Amino acid sequence: MEDVRLLKDDLKLKWRNTPSYYDENTNSIQAFQTLIASFLEDRHSNSLLSKKLSSKKLNAPWGVKPLEKIVKNSSDLQYILSNSNIIKNAVSIIEPSDHVGENNDGEGVRASSNIAYICRMVADCDSVLFPLWESGISNMDNLIEVLQNSRAIVVEGGHPSVSDSSTFDNSNVSLKELLLLSEKILLSRIQKSSPSIFICLGHQLVAQAHITLIKKAVDTICNQLSIVIEKKDYKYEALISLCNEIEKVGSNLKIVKNGSIVASGWDDPCFAVAKNEITEVGKCELNHFKHDGIHPSSDFKKLLIKHNKTSSEYNGIVEESISYEKNLELLMFHSDEVNQEAILFSNWAYSKLQDTLSSCSNLISISPLSWLLRLPSSVEILCSTSFKNKTLTEVAATCISYKDYQTKKIRRSFSFQFHPELLSDLREFHLSGKHDYDLFKNDDGVRMLMRVLYESVLE
Repeated sequence: MEDVRLLKDDLKLKWRNTPSYYDENTNSIQAFQTLIASFLEDRHSNSLLSKKLSSKKLNAPWGVKPLEKIVKNSSDLQYILSNSNIIKNAVSIIEPSDHVGENNDGEGVRASSNIAYICRMVADCDSVLFPLWESGISNMDNLIEVLQNSRAIVVEGGHPSVSDSSTFDNSNVSLKELLLLSEKILLSRIQKSSPSIFICLGHQLVAQAHITLIKKAVDTICNQLSIVIEKKDYKYEALISLCNEIEKVGSNLKIVKNGSIVASGWDDPCFAVAKNEITEVGKCELNHFKHDGIHPSSDFKKLLIKHNKTSSEYNGIVEESISYEKNLELLMFHSDEVNQEAILFSNWAYSKLQDTLSSCSNLISISPLSWLLRLPSSVEILCSTSFKNKTLTEVAATCISYKDYQTKKIRRSFSFQFHPELLSDLREFHLSGKHDYDLFKNDDGVRMLMRVLYESVLE
């Protein structure tokens, strides 16, 4: 007991007990929403905290106040579980790698600190860092519980490749662990839980997690459904038939780039993520996603039709931004990309599972299969990138939606291939010194990040 008390005392000295930094009155969801709404209202007005922003300049890396909250071990994690105020009004930032890539100056860019700067300067919101590449994952369940109770979860980028596990060999967290974590984060988007934003490598991890979760759902239904529903029941027959169809479509679907097949079937390690046609670094323009339907896989057209339906059903934050804030330019920093076929397949499979499971959700909700009801209901491709009228990255962003079986309300999380937290110099703010409120207010990437955060927290 004495050791626990000493641990708490040590951490209280190291970490602030309040998430506020500029103003003690910003420690609420109402203040958070108000400050972001004011930021998004236009591109020229001052911050509601302008006087305090000018008196307290940010110029610190991780580890220095107000960026001192770094979860380095299981003791730090346990302390947060015992002191919920640390996390409930803070953004949790997952670092899967030590940096997201090297810029033109040869700097390994730790972009997570830019997320913390933006959240602090726009909304006086705290950030808690989880550097998994350094700390590893000591207790997955405890980590998920902490993340679930934060204001939002951001899974950052990184230089390793999702299609090559050996690129994580020098890290304290494996690709397998990161994929499992991504699956659990996907399944944690329950009522009043934290929305998630997956960036770059995070975007690729969650794409692979979609495929793995769909596979697990098919396997679970085929092998365990009979303990919940009698085999002679039409609902049983419908679900088994659907799972057979999902497996057939997933097994036969081809991934095509520049007219060449680069992967075949959902067991291919490059099915969800593969090398981009060219490495994409620097500014790119966002465009609405579109496809002509020409594809060697016979099932592709029905995936595309389902996606068209998904796109028409939900209000698109990113799509509206593309339409109303014309010529949006975001920063790309990647050589791998998420395959459009994998996301179209995921959307189709999730939607079909949602529709069919709804007929027996009451039975499933009180069974070992209840986790199936926490699957996303859809995943929509929001936009693509182009350069000189040529599409470079088909899946530049996705919206992951969850439709509640009881209330029918929609909750959302998002994934971005681009880096909304980086400016054109591809540098960390504390190194470049470029991070004033006016600059953020006029930057397309920062505005996109704040718009998505604002809208998803409201749900």
